[in-house]
Amino acid sequence: MELLGLDSFNLVVRHGGFGAASRACGQPKATLSRRVRDLEESLGVRLIERGGRSLRLTDEGAVLHAQTASPVEAINDALNDIRAGLGRPSGRLRISAPILFANTALGVLAAKFIEAYPDVILEISTEDRFVDLAADDLDVVIRANPRPDDTLVGRCFMRNELVLVAPPGLSRPARVEGSAERLTFPAVMRMGTGDDDVWTIIDADDGLPRRYHPKAVLRLSSPLTIRNAVLAGAGAALVPRTVVAEDLASGQLISWGTASGPEIEVWVLHASRRLVSPKVTAFVNFVCDHFNAPTR
Repeated sequence: MELLGLDSFNLVVRHGGFGAASRACGQPKATLSRRVRDLEESLGVRLIERGGRSLRLTDEGAVLHAQTASPVEAINDALNDIRAGLGRPSGRLRISAPILFANTALGVLAAKFIEAYPDVILEISTEDRFVDLAADDLDVVIRANPRPDDTLVGRCFMRNELVLVAPPGLSRPARVEGSAERLTFPAVMRMGTGDDDVWTIIDADDGLPRRYHPKAVLRLSSPLTIRNAVLAGAGAALVPRTVVAEDLASGQLISWGTASGPEIEVWVLHASRRLVSPKVTAFVNFVCDHFNAPTR
């Protein structure tokens, strides 16, 4: 049966060889080898180059793995769910999340999720790069302001505004009545921002817009690192409110106002063209419930 051969083939590719795949699944190495060989014969092409010390796919093998790994695993997930009890979340759940979200919220969320669903094994990678669910062998991605993609579906579970924060001792630029405001101050900024950036801020005191011209004294890649630099007195910075909420509450930082414009939206997403397993549905709903996201 070609589906059985496909399953064995993708298992071998995922684990990097017949021996590792055999140890992972508990099936004899000879059985896996025979199934892959039968699949090659049925297709009339070689999929794996034999004889090397490491696994090497042929061009045909690489194409077959890229196009079948995710659908075959989705079918296996569905079969396993049925065997374990219809609708019962179980098995490995692979998630990609942004570094900031992972550092500030994901640890607690993951611990509560596995307490609620002990048969699910979470595997979480933290990265800010663009990921492809099929190519990167993922079930779920969490992303801020994701670009439109008709291959993904999901829900927005959190909105986050940008707030201009400073240490209490930093002098705030004085407003000049009757002038075109372009108030300059020392700033800690994200890498990639320009020297001519202007931030339009809704003032925390009177609710009126102010135009600030940040003068970069540091450029850093992480909002958490930026927050730490501001706490140390380097300057003011525009950061997500969730990063500095406790600092604002304790008075270690003060708010000069919030950025005008749309808020940051954080989404939990999964593939739209694959079987949605109970574990994926459970995780999406759990995340949204955890952050009290409105129902659709």
